[in-house]
Amino acid sequence: MTQPFLPFTRPHIDEATIAGVVEVLRSGWITSGPQVKTLEAKLSARMAGRPVRALATGTGALELALHIAGVQPGDEVITTPLSWVATANVIVRHGARPVFVDIDPRTRLMDVERAEAAITPRSRAIIPVDLAGVPVDRDCLYALARRHGLRVIEDAAQSLGARWRGRPVGSFGDLVCFSFHANKNITTAEGGALVMNDEAEAARCERLRLQGVVRLPDGNQEVEEAGAKLNLTDVLARIGVGQLDQLDEFTTRRAQLARRYFERLDPALGLGMPVEEYEQGNWHMFQVLLPLERLTIGRGEVMAQLHARGIGSGVHYPAMHLFGLYRRLGYAPGNFPHAEAVGAATLTLPLFPAMEDSDVDRVCTALRDILAASFRPAHR
Repeated sequence: MTQPFLPFTRPHIDEATIAGVVEVLRSGWITSGPQVKTLEAKLSARMAGRPVRALATGTGALELALHIAGVQPGDEVITTPLSWVATANVIVRHGARPVFVDIDPRTRLMDVERAEAAITPRSRAIIPVDLAGVPVDRDCLYALARRHGLRVIEDAAQSLGARWRGRPVGSFGDLVCFSFHANKNITTAEGGALVMNDEAEAARCERLRLQGVVRLPDGNQEVEEAGAKLNLTDVLARIGVGQLDQLDEFTTRRAQLARRYFERLDPALGLGMPVEEYEQGNWHMFQVLLPLERLTIGRGEVMAQLHARGIGSGVHYPAMHLFGLYRRLGYAPGNFPHAEAVGAATLTLPLFPAMEDSDVDRVCTALRDILAASFRPAHR
């Protein structure tokens, strides 16, 4: 019997959440309203009471964080080249310059020591990225920021539910951005959130997420700065409310599946494995590095053969400084060799809470068969 196709990720939305969305649709209040406030309150409770505002996208959270951090056109913002391109795109769109620094090849995260060497008088902020839900070393990061007077905008799009030294990501630090896209550990279909330091920042976020409008007691309005249209709807917020109640369960199951991958992937294949000891992560993705130098086929062919066996996979992410936009800013191949090597070899394997243990076994068997048949003669 043919097995069903196994995607690399799939959201799990339970019947109670679906019923809750139907209630919202029937209520007549479908744009931002009580469900958004409920979601924000639940998120704040997980963030040690810090103010949180829900937004239409995680990218929007990064955009508003740049405003709140005081980044101006011509400023520099330090970040990693190994992330979804939105991380750097928002910097460019803000009129600032992304300053990339290479990754630590072991963790695949921004090398904080290299970041210090990239600081100039124009540096205003630093955007670390918790790739695959693995938290960047917050101790080193914030020590660096304090030494140089930098704002920190945490791209925690993938790390809701992760911890640093036992503390939930987002419950401390500076500005923290989450994403609730459909492929994240919890979803609102599309959406995100920004965690801030105080109510003054939260009030500014509220203005900026809805065109900068301030409603006055007499019914009039005022606008002091140009905002955007980034408010989350109640329909989507209700999905998030149901999802957030299951976050701990989802995180536990992801960790179990990740452990099974470690147990079942054949060491003889020579795969570069994730950092297993980072148990504070939330296992947003399980990413291996293909031993391309040993293979007669490339990553695209590996993915195609997996797909032919009914298994989805992904690439997260190519090194973004190699994209045309960033080459035009002066970046070139060879600038960040660790990020380039990881970006070229990364393969994201299926990982989502509804998977069965047997699904992991199926992926491991298929990958073993494909790679074993493709080793160069000297490596067979």
